[in-house]
Amino acid sequence: MSGVARVRCDQLAPVLGDVAANVETILRSVTRALDDGVDVLVLPELATSGYVFSDRAEAERAAITTDHALFERLTEQLGASTMIVVVGFCEQDDRSLRNSVAVVDATGVRTVYRKTHLWDRETLVFDPGDDGPPVVATAHGRIGVLVCYDLEFPEMPRMLALAGADLIAVPTNWPVGSHPERDRVAEVIAAQAAARGNGVFIACCDRAGTERGQDWNEASVVVDQFGWVVAEAPVRAGATTVTADVFPTLARDKSTSPHNDWLGDRRPEIYAREVPQA
Repeated sequence: MSGVARVRCDQLAPVLGDVAANVETILRSVTRALDDGVDVLVLPELATSGYVFSDRAEAERAAITTDHALFERLTEQLGASTMIVVVGFCEQDDRSLRNSVAVVDATGVRTVYRKTHLWDRETLVFDPGDDGPPVVATAHGRIGVLVCYDLEFPEMPRMLALAGADLIAVPTNWPVGSHPERDRVAEVIAAQAAARGNGVFIACCDRAGTERGQDWNEASVVVDQFGWVVAEAPVRAGATTVTADVFPTLARDKSTSPHNDWLGDRRPEIYAREVPQA
């Protein structure tokens, strides 16, 4: 693998329920990324379907499987390139309905991760995933996958760091909320903390557009392995791209001083103990 990887978050504005239109938007994004020499393209959560479903039945009408033409067309589009696409989709999985993410390269769908921590009304629409997040070995480093609210649970990025992830790709739909003007939104701060505490790169791709009155933070961001923001969307910029050239394998060095290591200094035998009550 080459040392540098060009990582892009494409902050698209999916149309609720219009799978055909969203597929074309995704494919245009991939075309732009290929033209721009992108190595890892991260797209939003539920990019194929939109997010604010009125009920489960509406989501089911917008659900697809990995047999959908989108994935065949993506694979064909990637051709001889080594680009990786991480895309959120509404998945019909047997009798389950999932908020899922596919990792796709020129060989096809490498893996599918199904969101395990559902946010707010997602609990009324989707079934939570049953399996932990994957790490995929690629030409541009080892890529782990989470979805939005998953990142708020420290155990999730830690699982991926322990499994060898260099970069964690996080498709998101971050609902807009109030925050102090001096600070970034809390979700970005959480991504910075997760990157720093695990010594990994993190790329969070938010979305744009207003859906049934719901706006979004539009706060796509790429964070380095020290927790610093290296690229981010301008405030309330709408549909835009965030691109950064990073060196994912630098995440394999977990040293924080000549005598410290992010993972090596862990004391799991203590963490498992019952907390004493004084």
